[in-house]
Amino acid sequence: MIEIGGAMSSNRSGKEVSVDEAIDAIPDGSRIYVAQGSGCPYGFLTAIDQRRELFTKLEFVSAFLLETPAPIEHLGEPFRWVSLQPTGGMRAVLDHHAFGIVPGRYSDLDGICAPNGPLAADVVICQISPPDASGFCSLGTGVGGHVSLIRDAPLVIGQINSSMPFVHGEGECHKNDFDLLINIDEPLAELQPAPIDPVSSAIAEHITPFIPDGSTLQFGIGAVPDAVLSTLRGRKNLGLHGGMINDACVDLIECGAVNNLHKGCDLGVSVAAEIMGTRELYDWVDRNPLVRMARGSHTHGILGMASVQNFVALQSTVEMALDGSANSEFASGRFISGPGGAPDFAFGASIATGGRSIIAMPSTAAKGTVSRIVQRLAEGAPTTLSSYLADVVVTEYGAVELRGRTLRDRAELLTSIAHPEHRDALSTP
Repeated sequence: MIEIGGAMSSNRSGKEVSVDEAIDAIPDGSRIYVAQGSGCPYGFLTAIDQRRELFTKLEFVSAFLLETPAPIEHLGEPFRWVSLQPTGGMRAVLDHHAFGIVPGRYSDLDGICAPNGPLAADVVICQISPPDASGFCSLGTGVGGHVSLIRDAPLVIGQINSSMPFVHGEGECHKNDFDLLINIDEPLAELQPAPIDPVSSAIAEHITPFIPDGSTLQFGIGAVPDAVLSTLRGRKNLGLHGGMINDACVDLIECGAVNNLHKGCDLGVSVAAEIMGTRELYDWVDRNPLVRMARGSHTHGILGMASVQNFVALQSTVEMALDGSANSEFASGRFISGPGGAPDFAFGASIATGGRSIIAMPSTAAKGTVSRIVQRLAEGAPTTLSSYLADVVVTEYGAVELRGRTLRDRAELLTSIAHPEHRDALSTP
């Protein structure tokens, strides 16, 4: 079992109220932390949006979301939205005056929004599974960013959803951990598996040798991680510890490739901060003893990752400079996302025993017209990952190891895995 970092309050009223009563309880001018991923209470957000005339100002704070929440359609009247990791559903409002991006590591979500943090949450809203006869329930598929906030926030509102599974771990809770409970049934937001194309398959072939038996995996979203996971059925004694569990993990766990017996911590269970996938995945994790949810400070934090053996962190990026520094937040002249868990996992892999950080990406963007390996990061782009964190870099043209290599060596190695049509430009001073 995962050690709980701190109990929830369990001294709130746990009162079931109507949706309108819950909205009436939200003070005007509040900052509302919205649970992320598939745990986002979209139904409640829609209800708040429909009664927006009650408020002169409400500010929402969120991280990664799978769908576009209703208040986004009415920014500035009266809503403001702050995101630590905007996704595709936010692209239309990135330049809106009432929308803001706050750079922040996933491991620091609860710290940023804690009572003494710079974005202290007045209200936390999230989804929960239906309480049993004794009042016990679960935060279900989303835990990492808000489990600590539920303990400390002045007002906590839970949306009971019969579609939310009960998932073991730090999200296990009681109805008295919430001030107010409302009932809104809705399908959970889903993350469909990405189609695996020839480029993703080629990248996966170059990555697989860096994942020996006994590795503990962390991976992100997209075709490349799914392609990599599909190649690992023959591995032995793999573990899972990281940001998420998706559909591709199910087969590896059920076939026995993942048994979590050699990862150095949380033995026998796959640990994640979020579960994002299809309805089939959400049914599979329901009361599954092989899965445990944990707060971001454990899944993404230094203390959690330092205890992991043979940790392999697989991530992507927007572009990488020839010195090994990477930008994962900026494209086409504007910010499109936040750092998320990328800095956490790159550094965590560097301190874990036997750890490897792998950055994998197609060699080009914009239908081959733009190289993703560049001489220097784009003007105005942040350095999401510093050059000293660079380890393994992979494109469809091969894999190179940068750790311990000189800047000149790095430039030559990265140029060798760039698209052939862009290599000459990279070699030109």
